[in-house]
Amino acid sequence: MNVSMKNVVVFVTDLARSKTFYVDLLKLPLAGQSEMLMEFFPGAPTTLGIALALQDDARKLVGRHTGLTLKVAEIEELCAALEAGGAKFVEPLEHSPWGKMAVIADPDGNMFALTDR
Repeated sequence: MNVSMKNVVVFVTDLARSKTFYVDLLKLPLAGQSEMLMEFFPGAPTTLGIALALQDDARKLVGRHTGLTLKVAEIEELCAALEAGGAKFVEPLEHSPWGKMAVIADPDGNMFALTDR
């Protein structure tokens, strides 16, 4: 049996507002979009979905730490752009022996870690 990861979904309440954050501020590459979902990282074996929370169970998952970490090559530049764009930093960019890391929140409060390694 061959099992692999297809996608991970984060739930939001407003897709247009989320698109501004994920596409314009975070600069994630958009693979596709429908009325209820955006998918990022075209051509990658695993994608990130940002979906409207339409059901009660999904609404309970909005605004929490996602447990997801995004690897960023130019993390200092991205964090500066995010800050200039008004993004909320839960934990500011920090330098440590194991790399640089920050934690940001999207407009719904979904949190992501950013790291350079």
